[in-house]
Amino acid sequence: MLVFIDESGDPGFKLARGSTNVFVAALVAFQNSTAAQLTQTAIEALATRLRHPGEFKFNKSRHEVRDAFFNAVQGCAFRVRAIVVRKAVIYSPHLRTNNEAFYSFFVRSVLSFDAGLLQNATVIIDGSGDREFKRELKVYLRRQLKPGALKGVRFSKSENDRLVQLADMCAGAIARSYKTERELAARWRTMLRPKIDNVWEFK
Repeated sequence: MLVFIDESGDPGFKLARGSTNVFVAALVAFQNSTAAQLTQTAIEALATRLRHPGEFKFNKSRHEVRDAFFNAVQGCAFRVRAIVVRKAVIYSPHLRTNNEAFYSFFVRSVLSFDAGLLQNATVIIDGSGDREFKRELKVYLRRQLKPGALKGVRFSKSENDRLVQLADMCAGAIARSYKTERELAARWRTMLRPKIDNVWEFK
């Protein structure tokens, strides 16, 4: 099993100075490498057809690009699970003041509450963060997840990885659905709905 993880929003709590009110961590799971490769091929074909330079990122994409992206992956075999964190419900001083702890805790949470989905999974996470943080996150996940869930953890830069980009697009679509003041807030989550196993709102 291959699992790709990315997030939408940031772990900061300076809400009056630009931090997001909502943080979403999403995982995209493939049962095998064949399903993952076919999905990657579909995204590559879309990029060629659209003459789309660089990576697909939800927050930097026009409406028509988002539409085309989710239409392109509708026939692909993957599942989506996500955790949605409204920062107003977080009272832990540790999580509110330590960005790395916040990120690690909620990545672990989206992997832990998997309803039995994860079996010997290789987890690929967007490769932000320094080397020490990545090492600590690997150790943390190995210690926290149930036996048999995790085969390994590695990091991949989104600009070079179409399936990390898929996780970004899924996280972005779910996060946008919580911005009800924005145009077409739920549009892309609705397009993604057949792929979604669960969206857990942290409380």
